Amino acid sequence: MLELGQGQTGGAAPADLIKDVTEADFMAEVVEASQTVPVIVDFWAPWCGPCKTLGPMLEEAVTKAKGAVKMAKVNVDENQMIAGQLRVQSIPTVYAFWKGQPVDGFQGAVPASEIAAFVERIVAESGGDASGGLDDAIAAAEEMLDQGAAVDAAQTFAAILGEDPANARAYSGMVRAHIAMDDLDQAEAILNGAPAEISKAPELEAAFAQLELARQAADAGPVADLRARVEADPADHQARFDLARALQAAGDTEGAVDELLDLFRRDREWNEGAAKTQLFTIFDALKPNDPVVLNGRRKLSSMIFA
Repeated sequence: MLELGQGQTGGAAPADLIKDVTEADFMAEVVEASQTVPVIVDFWAPWCGPCKTLGPMLEEAVTKAKGAVKMAKVNVDENQMIAGQLRVQSIPTVYAFWKGQPVDGFQGAVPASEIAAFVERIVAESGGDASGGLDDAIAAAEEMLDQGAAVDAAQTFAAILGEDPANARAYSGMVRAHIAMDDLDQAEAILNGAPAEISKAPELEAAFAQLELARQAADAGPVADLRARVEADPADHQARFDLARALQAAGDTEGAVDELLDLFRRDREWNEGAAKTQLFTIFDALKPNDPVVLNGRRKLSSMIFA
């Protein structure tokens, strides 16, 4: 049986959790900040009666989450451009952002119980409800995986799942360990066997993205040939897309992201938005605070919101 350490819940001052946000800092305080922690955005106005009821209840629920989620308050009268871009048609409107994208929301005043459930759901979807008592064991397994000891890591993740069969981080670790062992079929089987309640957890989505990239790598073409095709015809979108996949397979993730961003800039609708889809697959496969993810998401968001 594993000897597990006790996790600690870190608090944060309300001033750090709840902020008034404008168009000038929306990108930093919401889009970029949500790469590492969910951000709930409250669209309100001083003349809105229901907003005066909803706002304080939402702030209380966010404060009780002790740093697992943050809140941004946007006055729609003073920030009409952001409200228009996000299609806010009535207030109060609440959106939850995670990894730079709105993932959930509601309109109108709702009871405190529904607000609490909404905040809990957002925290859970971002992986914030993971069992703190397993943190040390998971960290040890992740270190093994980082050092190339995939078999040992898989055994440790299996032991963690023996303690907590619905631990999304451990399931993700098992999948990634088998990807590292180049056992993609087993990785897929583990992923498909995850309990339903964690099947949409960010950790498993990240593992799914890594598995998808690993399968793509098997069919990747030669980088030099594809780069030559792109240089010969910069408008050859398929060649640029294939080059991005080949660069990713060769371990040049930053180069792959750059090519996909260029493709998105040239024609965001090409092949049903394939460039954006592939970018999200790469972003999901990496850690949220990876510089490649942060820079790539920032550039993509600036093009989307431009």
